[in-house]
Amino acid sequence: MSTTPLTPQVDVRRAADRYKTRIAWLDSKHSFSFGQHYHSNNTGHGLLLVNNDDIVTAGTGFETHPHQDMEIVTWVLQGSLVHQDSTGQNGVIYPGLAQRMSAGTGIVHSEKNDSWRLAGEVHKDPVHFVQMWVVPDEPGITPGYEQLEIDDELLKGALVPVASGMAHHEAAIRIKNKYAALYAARLQPGQTVDLPDAPYLHLFVPRGAVTLEGAGNLVTGDAVRFTATGGQKVTATEPAEILVWEMHATIAA
Repeated sequence: MSTTPLTPQVDVRRAADRYKTRIAWLDSKHSFSFGQHYHSNNTGHGLLLVNNDDIVTAGTGFETHPHQDMEIVTWVLQGSLVHQDSTGQNGVIYPGLAQRMSAGTGIVHSEKNDSWRLAGEVHKDPVHFVQMWVVPDEPGITPGYEQLEIDDELLKGALVPVASGMAHHEAAIRIKNKYAALYAARLQPGQTVDLPDAPYLHLFVPRGAVTLEGAGNLVTGDAVRFTATGGQKVTATEPAEILVWEMHATIAA
């Protein structure tokens, strides 16, 4: 990890400029280099390496695949996603459920839009979710999984701590990085939240529209990378949801 002195910057990234992967069952948009989309000047921000905005059709999904040494947080916006992994975890992720998987020494998992295999009727609805990856403090930790329902907290129209590894920081779930925390907010028109102040912030608007103090309008799919600044107000101009990473270090070069 690195904590080098920084120059303040607010870098707005528009939805249309994201990398895109479209195949029969998946519509995926990548904020950073991912898979076949690689650019050396866009490999992450702070500790955040992946911010994928995915839509998966019913009955399909990501078949069993491995991960290692990564903290993976999945945030569902619409529909449901079935998670199964090699530690024996098996469940359905849905809107308002905070969830993270620690890959650690190695984990194998699948993520599919087929909840009827566990319970309920067959459906044709897609699942829309954002998956985010941050590096852990150290490699080789024991793989793990955690989830918690926070839907009631989101009704307050404030920034709700979803996942954090920061000391003395209340959050729904814990991640293995003491320099990072993720917040979510569901906002109605006119509602405002203040961003944290940190060396690195990442704001993502997965749906709706907001205004960012000093930068103007942001719409679905837009993101902002903040360096050495924070405290700006975010105000909804229509029903919106935002995801905010607060990070107090970056990956050392």
